[in-house]
Amino acid sequence: MNDAFGRPGSVIVFGGTSDIARALLRELAGAGCDRVVLAGRDEARLAEAKKEAEASGTATVTTLIFDAEDVAQAEAVVDRGFEMVGRADLVVIAVGLLADQAEDEADPARVARCMTVNLTWPAAALARVGHHLRAQGSGRAVVLSSVAGVRVRRANFVYGSAKAGIDAYARGVHQTLAGTGAGVMVVRPGFVRTKMTEGRPDRPLSATAEQVARDIVKGLQNGAEVVWSPPVMRAVFFAFGLLPERLWRRLPL
Repeated sequence: MNDAFGRPGSVIVFGGTSDIARALLRELAGAGCDRVVLAGRDEARLAEAKKEAEASGTATVTTLIFDAEDVAQAEAVVDRGFEMVGRADLVVIAVGLLADQAEDEADPARVARCMTVNLTWPAAALARVGHHLRAQGSGRAVVLSSVAGVRVRRANFVYGSAKAGIDAYARGVHQTLAGTGAGVMVVRPGFVRTKMTEGRPDRPLSATAEQVARDIVKGLQNGAEVVWSPPVMRAVFFAFGLLPERLWRRLPL
């Protein structure tokens, strides 16, 4: 159960090898989190993440293999995660695939993969997570969205469209949980320097995985519904929202 300060004692992470998820677990381990289920596709990297979580002080860490391209298995994967942890104070959906716009927009198969991993599987999983949290009468889900989905731009519209979808869907699920004791928090990071973005040019207001993790913890403590990381991104995208479409389309961001 969450402690008196709302800090989770048990966590399930779908996308458990992501840099942001691992940084978040390091933050939570120091605040009393003692049971974690790490779910992901790469068995070797899951084992590495498991050792890291244990070294950070998490008493019990188990792993679960799944494929985010297999939407039909999303329900069973979520059910298994809840069985393994017993009761989840926090569920993190950190599944994601950073697309290559130039290649993806001309290839229907690549578009479908981007949409499946970034939108369809997370949405299917979150539907089942919501069921479990409602039954528990407590718990939070954290869904990693992106500022790319706030106002989709020409330079990144395949990935941005998928993130716009999961962002809206997660906020909708949060509304369905009103009054149940459970909820969903959407996280909108900007450019984050992780293994997923390695080799790509840095962007203004970029952040580290550790910075995003700290923003997530602060959002959980404050009961936030949406977290921007870094927080200044909220003001930046408010200003971007005022730009005429003809100017927005030309931005190389």
